[in-house]
Amino acid sequence: MTARDAGRPTVTSRVLDILEAFSAERTALTITQISRRAGLPLSTAHRLVGELACWGALERDAGGGYRVGLRLWEVAALAPRGPALREAAMPFLEDLYEATHENVHLAVLDGLEVVYIERISARAAVHVFSRVGGRWPAHATGVGLALLAHADTDLQERAITGPLRRFTGRTIATGPELRRVLAEVRRTGVAISDGQVETFALSVGAPVYGPDDTVVAAVAIVVPTPGWEARALVPVVRASARGISRALGAPRALRSPETALHNR
Repeated sequence: MTARDAGRPTVTSRVLDILEAFSAERTALTITQISRRAGLPLSTAHRLVGELACWGALERDAGGGYRVGLRLWEVAALAPRGPALREAAMPFLEDLYEATHENVHLAVLDGLEVVYIERISARAAVHVFSRVGGRWPAHATGVGLALLAHADTDLQERAITGPLRRFTGRTIATGPELRRVLAEVRRTGVAISDGQVETFALSVGAPVYGPDDTVVAAVAIVVPTPGWEARALVPVVRASARGISRALGAPRALRSPETALHNR
């Protein structure tokens, strides 16, 4: 939503609208484009973009356009669910990658979407739409189902009451189906998303627990459907999630796997 949609705009809302004008498809914008996408007068956009560039939130490229600046990356690095989590997870993500040489994801939940904070992939791995910093609807992905199954009840009900975006004929598209799948994820400790985003891709995910034994992230592996079965991936994905949880100091990760699953 742009500043003009929110009633009387504040300086903060205008700045946020400018930053929101950028996307994965539009990484470089001119002042005119920023003005139009943010819903701001050209003079206002010019002034605020100049201030953001001086601070380092935006950078001007050789063609005269603007891109997101490194200063924002520095600030984002302070987020507790960002680099610290990634650093603890990397050894286990790399081990998981070596098991298949396919796609490995680490993600966190933000509302009804997942945000990917790490991805390891081979050149020949099955095609996926994910990218570091990118978002995807939680109900359609392995990491998302693993996270949503352990989210608070209100958030789960928001997801269940929909609407649920459909990507393929296999995408979870009804509330009762999503409720059933989330219950199964809690029972088994793993989430399986088979052909929900692309029919030829299979994702197996598992929750990662933090120091207070709440789910803080999820790890998943995505492989091509031909040649792979979910049950063959479950043990390695569970082991990876458990290793990350242990590195984060989750008490449940110090118990035996049988005890942890029984106490879920």
